Amino acid sequence: MAAALPRLSLPLPREGGVSPRESSARWRAADMEPGGGGGGGGGAGPLPGNNKARGGAAAPGKARDLGRPPRKDSEGYSESPDLEFEYADTDKWAAELSELYSYTEGPEFLLNRKCFEEDFRIHVRDKKWTELDKNQHRTHAMRLLDGLEVTAREKRLRVARAILYVAQGTFGECSSEAEVQAWMRYNIFLLLEVGTFNALVELLNMEIDNSAACSSAVRKPAISLADSTDLRVLLNIMYLIVETVRQEAEGDKPEWKGMRQTFRAELGAPLYNNEPFSVMLFGMVTKFCSGHAPHFPMKKVLLLLWKTVLCTLGGFEELQVMKAEKREILGLPPLPEDSIKVIRNMRAASPPASASDLIEQQQKRGRREHKVRPVRGAGDGDINEGPGVWALALEQLVPRDTCPLFSLQALIKQDNLDAFNERDPYKADDSREEEEENDDDNSLEGETFPLERDEVMPPPTQHPPSDRITCPKGLPWAPKVREKDIEMFLESSRSKFIGYTLGSDTNTVVGLPRPIHESIRTLKLHKYTSIAEVQVHMEDEYLRSPLSGGEEEVEQVPAEILYQGLLPSLPQYMIALLKILLAAAPTSKAKTDSINILADVLPEEMPTTVLQSMKLGVDVNRHKEIIVKAISAVLLLLLKHFKLNHIYQFEYMAQHLVFANCIPLILKFFNQNIMSYITAKNSISVLDYPYCVVHELPELTAESLEAGDNNQFCWRNLFSCINLLRILNKLTKWKHSRTMMLVVFKSAPILKRALKVKQAMMQLYVLKLLKVQTKYLGRQWRKSNMKTMSAIYQKVRHRLNDDWAYGNDLDARPWDFQAEECALRASIERFNSRRYDRAHSNPDFLPVDNCLQSVLGQRVDLPEDFQVNYDLWLEREVFSRPISWEELLQ
Repeated sequence: MAAALPRLSLPLPREGGVSPRESSARWRAADMEPGGGGGGGGGAGPLPGNNKARGGAAAPGKARDLGRPPRKDSEGYSESPDLEFEYADTDKWAAELSELYSYTEGPEFLLNRKCFEEDFRIHVRDKKWTELDKNQHRTHAMRLLDGLEVTAREKRLRVARAILYVAQGTFGECSSEAEVQAWMRYNIFLLLEVGTFNALVELLNMEIDNSAACSSAVRKPAISLADSTDLRVLLNIMYLIVETVRQEAEGDKPEWKGMRQTFRAELGAPLYNNEPFSVMLFGMVTKFCSGHAPHFPMKKVLLLLWKTVLCTLGGFEELQVMKAEKREILGLPPLPEDSIKVIRNMRAASPPASASDLIEQQQKRGRREHKVRPVRGAGDGDINEGPGVWALALEQLVPRDTCPLFSLQALIKQDNLDAFNERDPYKADDSREEEEENDDDNSLEGETFPLERDEVMPPPTQHPPSDRITCPKGLPWAPKVREKDIEMFLESSRSKFIGYTLGSDTNTVVGLPRPIHESIRTLKLHKYTSIAEVQVHMEDEYLRSPLSGGEEEVEQVPAEILYQGLLPSLPQYMIALLKILLAAAPTSKAKTDSINILADVLPEEMPTTVLQSMKLGVDVNRHKEIIVKAISAVLLLLLKHFKLNHIYQFEYMAQHLVFANCIPLILKFFNQNIMSYITAKNSISVLDYPYCVVHELPELTAESLEAGDNNQFCWRNLFSCINLLRILNKLTKWKHSRTMMLVVFKSAPILKRALKVKQAMMQLYVLKLLKVQTKYLGRQWRKSNMKTMSAIYQKVRHRLNDDWAYGNDLDARPWDFQAEECALRASIERFNSRRYDRAHSNPDFLPVDNCLQSVLGQRVDLPEDFQVNYDLWLEREVFSRPISWEELLQ
């Protein structure tokens, strides 16, 4: 009997975050529905269900042959394959270029060409642009640049359009997309060489300060594409220059590499109004959000801002190299692994469905009655002969009406974990039997509810060794331990064994038993000191001894220059970005007081046909997706670069994001059908640049617009989701007060739904966010989500003495959360005032000039009016006033 138990065990209903009371109510409601199983009495029907749903009492053997209604997307997720997505700084160059233009801007391509050719024919009559030599190209480019200095706005706009046509690759003389891109690269480096970018920055500055355009836009009831024509042309040229020069290509000339380095340095230096170019763009964002300039084309501004930050500060791979160099300078050991490579080698997991989803599936399909086919053991004639004996016994032991949850479904064994482990690349290659290829339990949400099968699955067949997939053994990440963790472990050990503590001493082990010595050795072996810890320690030393420590030498790297430029108005910049992100999020509802982010996509005349309306609808959705992509990338890049440059710069930005409700905003973003968002097809490939300017456009139909492209997923949407999850991780890591925000806003079910996306990197950051709050979610949640816990164990880095899976960690107590946040804020303010606020520095530590000769010898610049009227001032302020010399000398 005991030997037969494992073979009779069925898969458990998978994890869910439903409370027992709620789940119990759902079971009762299901029982009371028409066609439900009723009270569950009777030996022939121990399991809930109704045979009438299948069209009569069908024989168990024939039940499989009967057709079942097709599952909806929410019922099974094994159908969604692993997404072949490779995370990078940006999408492919062609895709990034096409996203610059909205589909409503399509007619302007020909207008740009017309403006160029009219001017070009005046000076060059018998040749095309592609037939000229380099000197002729340079001469004409400089002639166009001179045309930008005219005062007449219309003439200036026509010259700007001609320059834009050159930057777009003079597509009228090209026959293929590759040829357009080649000429585009050549032309852009030519424009950069003659100084086009600096001239465009001056024009952009002039357009930003154009009060007439701003006041006109404010008065208009509806802003359209025509209101931002000048700005769009300028921003298009600048974006094409930044995006093209930023990337290296195989066929680049040697002189182009030098130009690229010079351009990067100038773009990050405070050359534009004594601030970096990025700060000017941030100013445009805040001016737009304040309502003073509603005509600004915000998508183009944000894309240019993102690519400018990426160009000046560097991407994620450059960041990894800079991090390794900085650790070497600070005398820290090298990184245990390259996180980018580890994540790229990870494979997606298949966590289970929630219990509530499974119950809803059961209710939607109708209550069906199932019988358990007898499973014979090694010898025939044992108690397995009877149909459903074990089910009947369980039903009698635990009456269903007394405890609905504790029915057969709740007692089924969870053998699903093997299927999950089998998919995982880091699972040890043991000799356990593999499950059958057609096993329905290998999915994120089971293909069928376990009890919907007509019989218990037979034992899995043994596959030959050649079929097995050999996977690397061990976990993907090297475990880490902080100095604080070692101190806490020693403190608790000393308190337990010798009755007193030694503060932060981590070397003295007198009086501690030998196993504790081994534990300390293991912890120290995996000790990881971050750059942030060193920076916090150095900052404490500067504050403790400002005189003996000397003045800090701050290296003027691009991240430091950018932070100095952003510092005075950084809170406003963060609020503005989050406002736009909220307006662009697919979950946000249109409100009268929300900002209008569609100024650079809506045409002057609204569509009159269904086809035009569908095209505009696709364009608007695509427009919002690109805005989300740009904002998420900008925020993540700034957080990562500021954290590397100085931890308090990162904390200052992160704190203002938290104050601006970034955490609930991101959770609201994910509180949607995230799979639909990632597989959305809001693009019309035949209208994408440069395809639309090289090929003849086919006639668009409603069917072609609905079909979209053939891609498995939308790159930009998956990129945005991963960025937002990484931002959320950055904001909450090691911050218990912010982790409690995740718990309070009920983020666990929202994040679990995001695990349906079978992409390893996205799942990793979701599991990280679930891991930090697991200890706060209670024992029942952990008990019913064991598969998610297993995924966390397999995918996320381990902290050796981190009690993440249990609620008995001292850090899990909430009474000092507010004090922790206030202490952090005070540290940030001290850092900013010490390093950047020279006006409010401590006067006791300022140098004082006590020499009378040097003070009297200082040259003082007096105003011209004062010098002319000096005699009058002398008479009135000196000679006419009585002076009591006795009092003065005393």
